[in-house]
Amino acid sequence: MSSTPAPLRRYSFLGPAGTFTEAALRQVPEAQGQEWKPVANIGEALNDVVTGASDAAMIAIENSVDGGVTVAQDALATIPGLQIIGEYLVPVSFVLVARPGTTLDQVDVIAGHPVAYGQCRKWLDEKLPAHHHLPATSNVQAAADIFNEAKGVDAAIAPPGIEAHYDVKVLAEGIAENPDAVTRFVLVARTATVGEPSGADKTSLIVELPDDKSGSLLLLLEQFATRGVNLTLLASRPIGDRMGRYRFVIDVEGHARDERVSDALLGVKRFSPNVVFLGSYQRADRVAATTRGEHDNQSFSSAREWLDELLG
Repeated sequence: MSSTPAPLRRYSFLGPAGTFTEAALRQVPEAQGQEWKPVANIGEALNDVVTGASDAAMIAIENSVDGGVTVAQDALATIPGLQIIGEYLVPVSFVLVARPGTTLDQVDVIAGHPVAYGQCRKWLDEKLPAHHHLPATSNVQAAADIFNEAKGVDAAIAPPGIEAHYDVKVLAEGIAENPDAVTRFVLVARTATVGEPSGADKTSLIVELPDDKSGSLLLLLEQFATRGVNLTLLASRPIGDRMGRYRFVIDVEGHARDERVSDALLGVKRFSPNVVFLGSYQRADRVAATTRGEHDNQSFSSAREWLDELLG
């Protein structure tokens, strides 16, 4: 008896082919051999997940040079039903490309994704001080824009290897200001049961302060500090309803099932009027959290047992 093959899983990513987002998706073992759907922006990628058009989406969330990807942070704060299930790191470098026959002194208008342009701005200002920047939706799309006569693009900031996808000439390599730049990507799926700890995990959440008064942020941070939970990211984003109102994007070392982290989450939930839990997942660098003895799982369990015996 023949069996029906399982349907392919679909993964959305910022396209077209050749982007850093696609490079991150290549790191996901379970995505290999499945259907990959290139999309135009992060909003489309996440909407695919919410509607069920895709099983998961790979999105950029943070860069070691420019910090958080704010459009991704804001989307995760406001779109319900999403959960981060993994993170991946991609080294980032850029080349300047043009149509064959173009020389560097002929370049005026340069297409580039705004984040990429920011990382290459110093080199461009030195080599092409009179250049103009034309924003592109992705680093690969910037290379495609070279061939769109209506846009008037002379050159593009693109990822290395772009010549495998487009007939372009590399005018310069290594044009980013920081050669060690890394972009952090997260794989986002629909909300599901939180998995078990791996021993080297990260937990992400978004938290609003209860009121705008002196010491509110300190009280929030104390929920983690008193339990020995280290923060790896703390970024503020405007809520948007009025001036002075902010939410905080927070990443912490550890898993929601770790005693110290779960206790901190309870404290945060009591403190904040709005907490968005974005997931607990294995860290890309596989680095385990370091904790003092009074903050390990056994210490929390022993303290709870002591109180249970005390209360009978």
